[in-house]
Amino acid sequence: MTGLPTSAEPDRNCPLCPRLAEFRAEARAKQPDWHNSPVASFGDANAQLLIVGLAPGLQGANRTGRPFTGDYAGDLLYATLLEYGFAKGVYQARPDDGLKLVGCRISNAVRCVPPQNKPLPAEINTCRQFMVATIATMPKLRAIVALGRIAHESTLKALGLRNGAAPFAHGAVHGVGAVRLYDSYHCSRYNTNTRVLTPEMFRNVFAKVRKDLDS
Repeated sequence: MTGLPTSAEPDRNCPLCPRLAEFRAEARAKQPDWHNSPVASFGDANAQLLIVGLAPGLQGANRTGRPFTGDYAGDLLYATLLEYGFAKGVYQARPDDGLKLVGCRISNAVRCVPPQNKPLPAEINTCRQFMVATIATMPKLRAIVALGRIAHESTLKALGLRNGAAPFAHGAVHGVGAVRLYDSYHCSRYNTNTRVLTPEMFRNVFAKVRKDLDS
């Protein structure tokens, strides 16, 4: 891992991706009470598990300021984390609900909300420096769950590997040095509505992570 930035989180007014900065400014004008800034990682840096999503949802994390909070993807993710002991409390889809992560941290490949939830390749590459730094701040990291192909490929590059070294496939587990990378389809409403991903398929990924970390 190279190219460490001075911080694992971008500035509130991060200018690195002009298209995303413009979209952020437009969102602030329309919804001044929303977060409308890069969404920081959630959870303890001493966690053994890191979950990497794609990017904040416009009305989810971009609104609330906490990863996967306020949209359907968060409903499934946090219910699963609670089920397997990676969180405690009650998820109520707001950042002040008191929910705590346990041995788990959540971040995104791209920290700012992109138009149509589709970051450009250049934006993914630019924002990767923050994932590199996030990983570097986690001395006890043993497992990473990548939610979707883009998160998987950006995580591989953050770990210094090429995509071909560990092809994405739901349920796949890749050894990357001392870390295991677990793949899952993204827990988006589209994927669950089309049955690309079922709750059982999603739970099975975290059941495997839980078993491996406890062994």
